[in-house]
Amino acid sequence: MNIYKQLNQITNYIDEHLEDKIDDTFLAHFLGVNTYTMKRIFVMIAGISLSEYIRKRRLSNAGYDLYHQKQKIIDIAFKYQYENATSFSRAFEKFHGIKPSLVNKQTKLKNYPKIIFNEDIIITTELDYEIIELKEIHLYGISIKTNNNQIKRDAPAFFEQTEKKYGKIEYGMITYDQSREETQKYYCLYNRVIDRFEHITIPSSKWLKFKIGSQNPKEIQEISQKFYREFLPSCKYNLKELPELEHYHDDVTDFLVAID
Repeated sequence: MNIYKQLNQITNYIDEHLEDKIDDTFLAHFLGVNTYTMKRIFVMIAGISLSEYIRKRRLSNAGYDLYHQKQKIIDIAFKYQYENATSFSRAFEKFHGIKPSLVNKQTKLKNYPKIIFNEDIIITTELDYEIIELKEIHLYGISIKTNNNQIKRDAPAFFEQTEKKYGKIEYGMITYDQSREETQKYYCLYNRVIDRFEHITIPSSKWLKFKIGSQNPKEIQEISQKFYREFLPSCKYNLKELPELEHYHDDVTDFLVAID
């Protein structure tokens, strides 16, 4: 299986159907995984979420259409799957820096290029892992808002700050927004009740466990990157829509990802 060839099939399909409603479930078939897994693979390899990529490609084409074809704004809005001219105009101005009504008077437009993946990349990294089953876990935690770009900096700083105040942390947890593409929060979690901390219930599930021989943030982030960029695209596991966990114990870290 060449994951980069399959990702090119996805971006080719998207470009051919920018004027249509694009079904995430259909795109997942190109990779042979569920929708959630496909989105996680795309954002980790492409560096942009699937929904954001489609949005930027549509707005790029919309600028061209408005300038060269001089179509009505409302027609362009519907053409690129916007519900009304107002939401389209807002998105267009944010992306291009000008209102769509000014396109014929100014030629300042932006283009987000189609992503073309290098199909010659060969992945040879080996990662040892276990498949484990965990019963329902009850934890108590505090969180910080973050995103895909900032989590590498935010999580270690928040971890250090929290541990100094509340003692040794048992788990870290990463949650995502409703689209499952953008990191939303990083949690520091404890097995004990702490006043005003959020009660978190982790349902029973099967998990992929990757043992990291330290609790160094850079080593944890490195394994997470290898998991999404190298391991997941070349295996047949489907991810479950549960948060990722980091279990800190005995000077090691277990990186845990839930699977169906």
